[in-house]
Amino acid sequence: MPFARWLSLAGVVALAVAVLAGCGARHLAAAGARDVSGTLWSGGLERTYTLHVPPGDPVGLVLSLHGGGGNGTGQRGLTDFDGVADAHHLLVVYPDGYDKSWADGRGASPADRHHVDDVGFLVALVGKLQDDYNIDPGHVFATGMSNGGFMSNRLACDRADVFAAIAPVAGTLGVGVPCHPSRAVSVWEAHGTADPLVPFSGGNVRGRGGISHAVSVASMVDKWRSVDDCHGEPSAEASPGVGDGTAVHRFAYTVCAAATEVVFYRIDNGGHTWPGGRQYLPRAVIGRTTRALDGSEAIARFFLAHARD
Repeated sequence: MPFARWLSLAGVVALAVAVLAGCGARHLAAAGARDVSGTLWSGGLERTYTLHVPPGDPVGLVLSLHGGGGNGTGQRGLTDFDGVADAHHLLVVYPDGYDKSWADGRGASPADRHHVDDVGFLVALVGKLQDDYNIDPGHVFATGMSNGGFMSNRLACDRADVFAAIAPVAGTLGVGVPCHPSRAVSVWEAHGTADPLVPFSGGNVRGRGGISHAVSVASMVDKWRSVDDCHGEPSAEASPGVGDGTAVHRFAYTVCAAATEVVFYRIDNGGHTWPGGRQYLPRAVIGRTTRALDGSEAIARFFLAHARD
């Protein structure tokens, strides 16, 4: 595909995420749930976020990171995670990236180009919310879409002491980005084989900041298998088809260090989308959204199953 068309696609994706942000999340909050808008100074910048607080006492904290060109409110609308968080008694926070991007280490995003310390910001935000809401250590998790998926991987690489489990969606690791976690981290990953923006087999990723380079999904899974010292072949199962043109296959590595797991969902014919989320742009632009997997629900269950004591 010509470079100019890729840049055009990136612009359209950014616009769509902005539209989602304007619409807000379409969910029915449980009685007693509430939303909090906040700011935090980090690295000389005033950073912003939206926090959804479930009814009752929260048992964990989920950091949910938007894709490039988006913001926290757009991520909230895309995933509809608030309802899942209410059902499972999870705090979920949707931070806003610098210039609608995260410094995930690939070098191309506005945040990377301006040397923003997003690891520092996100760890500080987590620490504040842990103190404010009495969240136990080991009950902190990160997920994200696209640029946010890359960023959640970087958080686990750099601060495995903070994040017990991560769930990147449509995002892998940047080529050459250091990843030497201090301890094992459970990983849940979902990626479409027909993703037109972050190739399933790795290679060039063309976004708002220009070209970056991503490892393949298989390489990312192998990296976490090695980190977590997983042994044996994965268990494999296929989800029943729902007639949407996709097929979901789950591969789980469960014999790993410190009771961690590496679980990968291969979405055949799936695009640059959140499983079970909104089809935020036409299929011709971003590919198909599978309805055979409720990504937000599966992620919440995975996180709760892999909290550290």
